[in-house]
Amino acid sequence: MGKKRIVKTGDGAAGNKAPAQTSSKKKVESGVLYVQSTFNNTTLLLTDTKGNALAWSSSGSLGFKGAKKGTPFAAAKVGETLALKAVAMGMKEISVVVKGVGSGRESSIRGFISKDIALVGVKDRTPVPHNGPRPPKPRRV
Repeated sequence: MGKKRIVKTGDGAAGNKAPAQTSSKKKVESGVLYVQSTFNNTTLLLTDTKGNALAWSSSGSLGFKGAKKGTPFAAAKVGETLALKAVAMGMKEISVVVKGVGSGRESSIRGFISKDIALVGVKDRTPVPHNGPRPPKPRRV
């Protein structure tokens, strides 16, 4: 019927220590937040002003699966998670570069700003086709 679990209880002095808060080694004042928002997922990348990646997160990495990854709620959670990492680095202000047409574009930025980080500007770098490839010839039946 399965293995029996043995629960060990430590003595009160050593067992009840809270885990130490990890602080980031890098101290960055300002940075750039890249938001890649598709219909299926939302990915956020935090870089310094030169473009060196500092931290990233996505709705899939937070445990959302399937169609829930593309929702605005999942994108907001990704923004909040990445904002906590940014606050640990000492980040004060960010500029945002948005790419994609998914539903998590705005909510991910709102989730990031909710942790008291100043927003300098927003750029939309969504690729737009200038007429695209040639369409296929019509079918002959």
